[in-house]
Amino acid sequence: MGMLAKRSAKATTPRPRYVTDRQGKRTGVVLSLKRYSRLMEDLHDLAVVAERRPEKAVSADDMRKRLQKRGLV
Repeated sequence: MGMLAKRSAKATTPRPRYVTDRQGKRTGVVLSLKRYSRLMEDLHDLAVVAERRPEKAVSADDMRKRLQKRGLV
């Protein structure tokens, strides 16, 4: 099954398509809207992580208590 999954991943990976200028120099890349959206979500998530990096860590027990207090667990 591992081999089959590996083949499927390769088969679904499209070859990159580039935008070029008149000299043939690559100036951009063409992405599907789905891929672009996923990349933008990832970028947003990374920005949130970087923004929250200085915050003090919260233990799993403390987080569970907070969520229970709010009725979310």
